[in-house]
Amino acid sequence: MTRILVVDDEPSLVTLLTYNLKKVGYEVYTQNDGEDILNTIKDKQIDLVLLDVMLPNQSGVEITRDIRAAKIDVPIIMVTALDDEVDKILGLEMGADDYVTKPFSPREVIARIKAVLRRFEHGHKPDQSTDHIKMYGDLAIDYDKMAVQLSGENVKLTPKEYELLTYMAQREGRVLDRETILHGVWGYDYGGPDTRMVDMHLSHLREKVEQDPKHPAMIKTVRGMGYRFEDPSKAED
Repeated sequence: MTRILVVDDEPSLVTLLTYNLKKVGYEVYTQNDGEDILNTIKDKQIDLVLLDVMLPNQSGVEITRDIRAAKIDVPIIMVTALDDEVDKILGLEMGADDYVTKPFSPREVIARIKAVLRRFEHGHKPDQSTDHIKMYGDLAIDYDKMAVQLSGENVKLTPKEYELLTYMAQREGRVLDRETILHGVWGYDYGGPDTRMVDMHLSHLREKVEQDPKHPAMIKTVRGMGYRFEDPSKAED
């Protein structure tokens, strides 16, 4: 049985989520803060964490950072308030896999949980025909080590950022709309959640892998259509 850890200090919300998650067959554990959460995840063999941003003593962003620093690769879905754009960005930057915005329906939460778990269960492995190390201008992707370098310097990416980068790089030259990227990287069905999540992730990715994020050479915006990954070394002078 899949084990979900709900971390939230609103009793009514915890009750609502627990009831609906159990109804669809999940085993549910709850906490009202992040105290000893690392041991809970390990001891209970948690499969996914549903984590509120606003918690007493320690924020959900800080908890996410601690989980990733401990090398625990459990999926994390953050719960944010409607206009907490900064919290969404920080949470994703720290290694969260998705977010859901209050107010939400239990059906939406369950759909997001299923999508994230589906991605973790099946994965998005690089094409086996891909070379061990692939160069795109000054950017090097080592598919065996799952490592990235820019001009010889290591680039620290979150697991989601690395997955997004390799997904696009392996489709070099193709225009990918936001829903296609959501489906390919997050596992959402078409017509799923807000596609702004793609824009947010790609913006952060550009900050890390582009020499000039304001004038990207690799992750190009195709106005009105989506994004295209280009190899700068192939660009015409």
